[in-house]
Amino acid sequence: MGIKKDYDNTGITSENRAADMAADRERAVKAGRLDYPFVAFVLLIVFVGLVMVYSTSAYRGMELFGDSAYFAKRQLVFAVSAIIIAYFVSKADYRVIAKYSKLILIISMVLLILVYIIGTASHGSARWLYIGPFGFQPSECAKVALIIYTAAACTAHTKSLNSVKGIVKIMLLPIVAIILIAIENLSTAIICFAIVFIILFISSPKTWYFIVLALIGVAGCGLFIAFAGYRADRIRIWLAPEKYPDGYQTMQSLYAIGSGGIFGRGLGNSIQKMGFIPESHNDMIFSVICEELGIFGAVCIIGLFVALIKRCTVIAMNAGDRLGGLLVSGVMAHIAVQLIINISVVTNTIPPTGVTLPFISYGGSSIVFILIEMGLVLSVARRMKPAG
Repeated sequence: MGIKKDYDNTGITSENRAADMAADRERAVKAGRLDYPFVAFVLLIVFVGLVMVYSTSAYRGMELFGDSAYFAKRQLVFAVSAIIIAYFVSKADYRVIAKYSKLILIISMVLLILVYIIGTASHGSARWLYIGPFGFQPSECAKVALIIYTAAACTAHTKSLNSVKGIVKIMLLPIVAIILIAIENLSTAIICFAIVFIILFISSPKTWYFIVLALIGVAGCGLFIAFAGYRADRIRIWLAPEKYPDGYQTMQSLYAIGSGGIFGRGLGNSIQKMGFIPESHNDMIFSVICEELGIFGAVCIIGLFVALIKRCTVIAMNAGDRLGGLLVSGVMAHIAVQLIINISVVTNTIPPTGVTLPFISYGGSSIVFILIEMGLVLSVARRMKPAG
């Protein structure tokens, strides 16, 4: 004689329902937890950045302000503040944040326009906006806004991704934002375009659309270079840096990399940071890393980035929904593309740009906004599907 089972009106046995309820309780316990491997990788890279900012800026800090730790202390304040902000972002529901994605992007575009009206120039380009004593780069804010907007738009308009018209409609606002950035900062615009392109590519089942889109992007870069003489000069400097005075920084960077050898001169023992590399604690910090820590140290730092991106991949693949997966994919795109561009510039693989090394280069705007992105990833991780 068989065992009698109780069924409810949906045809599910009481035993199965009890198992489902137990699984729900287990998921509830797991929900809200930080992704500790991800947090560990982020904090380790930030720590490496603080150490290298101190090492690369000590000479300049003493020369300008009489304090060898001047830049390192400022970066520490930026980093701690950003970590606190990132924590609160991680506690927020990314799905709620995504509901305001259009507003966030429009605000970032307004800030980009204000840069050209009341902004402050840096290295010949208007990039900074000051609100009282606080200054920041709206282009860094735009990166976060573009990730959120594009991920939200691709989630809300999935069917639109099957047609050129639908993709153009989704890209309309992002392209306007990218053009506003490209007027004065082509390298950052390229990163932003890559972020939008990768999120759309992951979202859409069509492939040939993106071949056309990539060609349009290359053509757009060509036009911006053609209409700005100094950008064409950068290509000439890239091809033969030893022939031009403006190739000085590139040559010093290559000297630093070459003199570091396999294991480097030792932390703090760089020669090129002693005024030879003008932006040793900023854009060109990776060259000093190679000089002081050698190729071995540089590869270890790149390995940390690879581990961080790999962990992002795990979070994206196990995200609770499509929106979460696309948000994390956008953040991965940002880190990977900016990392590749910075290292390529330092090694003279591509023409010089003003792109910083994520987490590591000195700069309040860059560290604050990229850690806000880390907060978004943690928000997705808190709600991802449990393994097993």
